[in-house]
Amino acid sequence: MTSTAERPLLFLDVDGPLIPFGSPAGQVEVAPVSSTTVDQGNPLLARLDPGIGARLMALGCRLVWATTWMEEANEVIAPRIGLPRLPVLEWPDAGAEGSPRGLHWKTRPMVEWAAGRPFVWVDDEISAIDRLWVDASHPGPSLLHQVEPAQGLTDGDFSTFAGWLDAVAPG
Repeated sequence: MTSTAERPLLFLDVDGPLIPFGSPAGQVEVAPVSSTTVDQGNPLLARLDPGIGARLMALGCRLVWATTWMEEANEVIAPRIGLPRLPVLEWPDAGAEGSPRGLHWKTRPMVEWAAGRPFVWVDDEISAIDRLWVDASHPGPSLLHQVEPAQGLTDGDFSTFAGWLDAVAPG
C-alpha cells in the first residue's frame, strides 16, 4: 500500500465512537465548569481521548469523517484528538430515492466513495439492512463495525480493525 488511493478507507463517526454517550459503569461523570474553557458550549467534548487520533492514523487507512458534524469535525474534533483535516462524507440530497427503508443515510454515499476499495465503517448506528446492502452493492471487502456508544472505541475495536486490515491489505 503505497498511495492514498490504494489504502483502505476508514469512515469514522464522532458521536458514540469518539464521544461516548455514557459514563463508565458505576461512575458519575462531572464535566469541569469554567468560564474560560473552550469546551463550555459542549461539555461532551471533555470525553474525547486526545491520543485516539494517533491510534487511528497508525492503522494506515485513509480516514474520512462520516458524521453529522460534517466539516465541523475538522474544526472542533480533529485538533483535540491529533488528526489532520480529513475529507468529509457529504449528506445525500433530501430528494434522493431508491434506498430501502431502514438504510442509514451514510451507507450509499460510503459505498459510492469507496468505489470498490476496501473500507471500514466505524459507527454506533449500523443495522442489518446496512450490512445486507453493502454486501450486495460493494464488490470489495468491507468491515461494518458497530461501536458500543456508551464506551466509544476500545482496545478491542482497534484489535479488530488491525486484524481485518492485515487480512485485506497485507504488507
